[in-house]
Amino acid sequence: MKTAIIVVDIINDFVTGVLGNKRAEKIIPNVKRLLDFARTKKIPVIYTCDTHLPELDDEFEVWPPHAVKGTRGAEVVDELKPKKTDFVIHKRRYSSFFGTDLDTLLRELQIDQVVIVGLVTDICVQHTAGDAFFRGYHIVIPKDGVETVSPEAQKTSLEYMKKVYNAKITTIEKLLKELAA
Repeated sequence: MKTAIIVVDIINDFVTGVLGNKRAEKIIPNVKRLLDFARTKKIPVIYTCDTHLPELDDEFEVWPPHAVKGTRGAEVVDELKPKKTDFVIHKRRYSSFFGTDLDTLLRELQIDQVVIVGLVTDICVQHTAGDAFFRGYHIVIPKDGVETVSPEAQKTSLEYMKKVYNAKITTIEKLLKELAA
């Protein structure tokens, strides 16, 4: 199976900014380890970043303004900055597929399995996993590479993705061993 890594919304506003979450900080070293490994194996790394237009977004009716285009809040955290060989896709909705060319890119790369890491598990990660499933991709979610606001929401979302989207729930360590084989 040909794999790509999708890094969902590990941006400043979701780690330390307006919608910051201390729990999010703990996945950064795990994700960094995965990305470093992926690059050595020529596994595509694709960042999908929440990027909203200032004062013009329906999401601002649900959440305070966040990830506004051109602000530091919309940038990937310093520890995980994209490399020249990586892909960056900007999105305005929860799913990384909605209104973007992610599916086209994955098909051009001949990908059939996506490893999804990032924030937040029960919103953008889960919606991205759902849309990946609907498009026929195999889904892998390392539980120590995603995070949300509470242990309960984390557990419920992971169980949902496993049951409804047939996502393989694993760990970064196990995934690295599988990808190395």
